[in-house]
Amino acid sequence: RPFPNLSQLSAALGGLSGVPELEVEALRPVNLLQERNLLPPRPLEAPEPNLSPDLKKVNCSPHTFRCTLTSIPQTQALLNKARLPLGLLLHPFRDLQQLPVITSNTIVRCRSCRTYINPFVTFLDQRRWKCNLCYRVNDVPDEFMYNPVTRSYGEPHKRPEVQNSTVEFIASSDYMLRPPQPAAYLFVLDVSHNAVEAGYLKYFCELLLDNLDKLPGDTRTRVGFLTFDNTIHFYNLQEGLSQPQMLVVSDIDDVFIPSHDSLMVNLKESKELVKDLLTSLPAMFSQSRETHSALGPALQAAFKLMSPTGGRVTVFQTQLPTLGAGALQSREDPNQRSSTKHLGPATDFYKKLALDCSGQQIGVDLFLLSSQYADLASLSCISKYSAGSIFYYPSFHYIHNPAQLEKFQRDLERYFTRKIGFEAVMRIRCTKGLSIHTFHGNFFVRSTDLLSLANVNPDSAFAVQMSIEDSLADSSLACFQAALLYTSSKGKRRIRVHTLCLPVVNQLSDVYAGADVQAVTCLLANMAIDRSISSSLSDARDALVNAVVDLVSAYKSNVSNLQQSGLVVPAAMRLFPVYILSLLKQKALRTGTSTRLDERVFAMCEFKTQPLQQLMRMVHPDLYRLDNMSDQGALHLNDTVVPQPHLLHLSAERLSRDGAFLMDCGYVFYLWIGKCCSEVFIRDVLGCPNYASIPPNMSHIPELETPLSERVRAFLDWLQDNRAFSSMIHIVKDDASAKATFFQHLVEDRSESASSYYEFLQHIQQQMSK
Repeated sequence: RPFPNLSQLSAALGGLSGVPELEVEALRPVNLLQERNLLPPRPLEAPEPNLSPDLKKVNCSPHTFRCTLTSIPQTQALLNKARLPLGLLLHPFRDLQQLPVITSNTIVRCRSCRTYINPFVTFLDQRRWKCNLCYRVNDVPDEFMYNPVTRSYGEPHKRPEVQNSTVEFIASSDYMLRPPQPAAYLFVLDVSHNAVEAGYLKYFCELLLDNLDKLPGDTRTRVGFLTFDNTIHFYNLQEGLSQPQMLVVSDIDDVFIPSHDSLMVNLKESKELVKDLLTSLPAMFSQSRETHSALGPALQAAFKLMSPTGGRVTVFQTQLPTLGAGALQSREDPNQRSSTKHLGPATDFYKKLALDCSGQQIGVDLFLLSSQYADLASLSCISKYSAGSIFYYPSFHYIHNPAQLEKFQRDLERYFTRKIGFEAVMRIRCTKGLSIHTFHGNFFVRSTDLLSLANVNPDSAFAVQMSIEDSLADSSLACFQAALLYTSSKGKRRIRVHTLCLPVVNQLSDVYAGADVQAVTCLLANMAIDRSISSSLSDARDALVNAVVDLVSAYKSNVSNLQQSGLVVPAAMRLFPVYILSLLKQKALRTGTSTRLDERVFAMCEFKTQPLQQLMRMVHPDLYRLDNMSDQGALHLNDTVVPQPHLLHLSAERLSRDGAFLMDCGYVFYLWIGKCCSEVFIRDVLGCPNYASIPPNMSHIPELETPLSERVRAFLDWLQDNRAFSSMIHIVKDDASAKATFFQHLVEDRSESASSYYEFLQHIQQQMSK
């Protein structure tokens, strides 16, 4: 460390009087070419904004709402000087343990900018409050003087909506354009020969049968089914029939609905017929020889069927659509995989249909289970613009690919049972002087700040780029508010409101001290995906490298007292270059010939919709050594001791043949067992007598009553605890073919077409001296 004490560092950084020690640590200059151990012992948390304890206590959780800079620059000029992007990452509908729900006749909002009252408004007296976004003074309505929690009068500042930065209001009829829709689910199933071969239908039917009673909804819930190959098959499930009745429409050029009222039926009334259909569907098409796929016409039919109510359409597709509207031709040339053409859609059919769907409050989710190229760049538009989700299972086969089958089953179970909001819109408001200019995610932008979300689910996130239009010199705080208005599966209109408050600063050193390196990385990833589609992949990659060059140059020239050679960054941003290198090695953005076009496009879709924590584990997984875990620093939770092993750098030199290493990639864990790993660990944790006897595709850790097994499982459970879905685990032997998958995540090492971390730093240094 170049500075012997904090007072000298403080002087060099322009006198940070009264600055908390954390902030000084965040500003410690780090020479990346000299320091080898940059990782903290535990996964990074979001930096804490420098706010008063009262405000800190009520601020929005960073898991829901976070900003790339936790100290907002006062002017655009200061932001430009810092060379960091300003933006928000939002996970608005995530599953919450505690959510204050407010039922009140009056939802209190600013009369001028319509901001919802929140913990960061100012009460001038009992009767007036000042908006924290536009500064208008508003009257406190009489009803607000009563506090339903304390049952007392005259303390409006103690009401729940002023005590919590995330709240949910039960909306009145003012917030409805029509009566709230029922939960409505339509399943559109590919039953071509290809689909039958892949074998997904049986598992879909079994899982839906098991989860029929867990589909979110109430007594009004409606369901329907539609299957397709070269024709479209509807199913009459009207109560009173003795068995489901199939209706075939073979005119795919002019799709019509054979009967309107018997195809989408009340689940409660027609449950037995629905069960009959699910039990018999797999056998009905088991002998199919029909290879064509009329996906476009099937989606047109789904649109017509769902238009009266809105709801969710779930599409299963296993190949390239070949007939009717939206038919596609293969655009992938395996010899040209390194060229990155065809990242955009081949036709605007799917986007146009998605916008029609969005207008009728229909969200379309796509499950693509394909062994061949299926043009996801075109198909994904149906979900992108209707606020749907995309799931992709390359090389799916129920026998030959058990890992994909298991992932499909887990995803589907979560999908059927997770919360859903219908006919939703989301608006983001911010303090006067700040403005929004680009949104990232799956939605349709209805007006400058209003996103139309036909469906909203707890696993989707959004990103927003911002700029500073007018100086914020008159305010010490900047606030952001996201309001999500939706219909619950039980038919209630609700408004979920999140408010985030951050300090405004006028010193560059404060901007750097509050930089959130993970949020910056995620926002840049979103920007890079857009760039690779609108311009080219090489442009997007150059822009990411330049982001690192710009940061290092800006820090060097503006915090000028530090005349050091080498690559110096503030400690808060020390992981930025390794994160950017990791991004460049991701399927979405890497070069080379090994990436199939659909896999690249799917990785791009993931970047646009995954919440930050999930995205960061995909980009830069967490690596731990498990065979020598100790109880030092362990957490004690409900009589369970949870060991806390230290994070390791993602490089093969951190592995050793005599160890066992866990890599957490978000959706999947890899447990790599070295050739010389102790037999005690193998026996006590995996239940195998020795290394040689570990089976080749082991995918679970048995529950053994040994202290070591309990420790490992406690740690795995603890990692799982804060995510919505259960991650799969693969046990990887040092000599297995699966080892390649594990090693490709070691982003600090060289790979087929990308440099090592040290070479990357040298490249940054060369770019700076140009």
